[in-house]
Amino acid sequence: MEGSRGSTVVVKFGGHAMVDAKLHRTFAADVVELWHAGLRPVVVHGGGPQISAMLDRLGLETRFEAGLRVTTAETMEVVRMVLTGRVQRELVGHINAHGPYAVGMTGEDAHTMTAVRRPAWVDGRPVDIGLVGDVVDVNPGMVRTLLERGHIPVVSPVARGADGQIYNVNADLAASALAVALDAERLVMLTDVAGLYANWPHSTEVIRHLTADALDELLPGLASGMLPKMEGCLRAVRGGVRGAHVLDGRVPHAVLRGALGETGDGTTVVPDHSAAASHR
Repeated sequence: MEGSRGSTVVVKFGGHAMVDAKLHRTFAADVVELWHAGLRPVVVHGGGPQISAMLDRLGLETRFEAGLRVTTAETMEVVRMVLTGRVQRELVGHINAHGPYAVGMTGEDAHTMTAVRRPAWVDGRPVDIGLVGDVVDVNPGMVRTLLERGHIPVVSPVARGADGQIYNVNADLAASALAVALDAERLVMLTDVAGLYANWPHSTEVIRHLTADALDELLPGLASGMLPKMEGCLRAVRGGVRGAHVLDGRVPHAVLRGALGETGDGTTVVPDHSAAASHR
């Protein structure tokens, strides 16, 4: 499954690579390299550590339930400010150090992403996590236009509700929804672990390949931090994406190898009909 010229690759940028200046610049250079290789990269970025740091500076609480940030109206203002005003700007700047490629936008722009309030479940009970949204509709027209004009869209995971409410969307799930809407060939998620562990926390053996059905069976038992990532991978391959990869973003050039299909690292999720799939 190699990256083919003209195909769209959605990359979720997050984890340690976002706060390590050297890895940040390397990632930006790699995205430009993908563009030069004839692929059409789209970047969806997170910003958890930066948001938490700003909330701490402002004396506001940081709390997570089921792997998702509890988002009050006050927290939402900080999320929006940090994601679009700082994190996105830094990433666009690093990419554009190589030429006039990157254009920043959010899921709000041109109604690209529409979200509804997302419930969280803890021990079988619903938990109110505030203004956290689940993407229910994607209008990829603006992103497609940017790609067709030779740009690299850099998207902040903030979405608008049909009622005008603005929601904080998990970046993994936003990247997944965008990958499906764009008919992307692959989804690459960068994180801070080597992949999906077979028996965490008792083992660090990584599951290299698994099908959508196999992942569906594992999902309820996953640690909260991996849950949105693997849920995003599952939604992507069931929505038509040919492959979803979870890779260690602390490894330089991981995105380059992952997007080009040149890596045996991390965890790859494939559709159930893929003959290449095996559980390990």
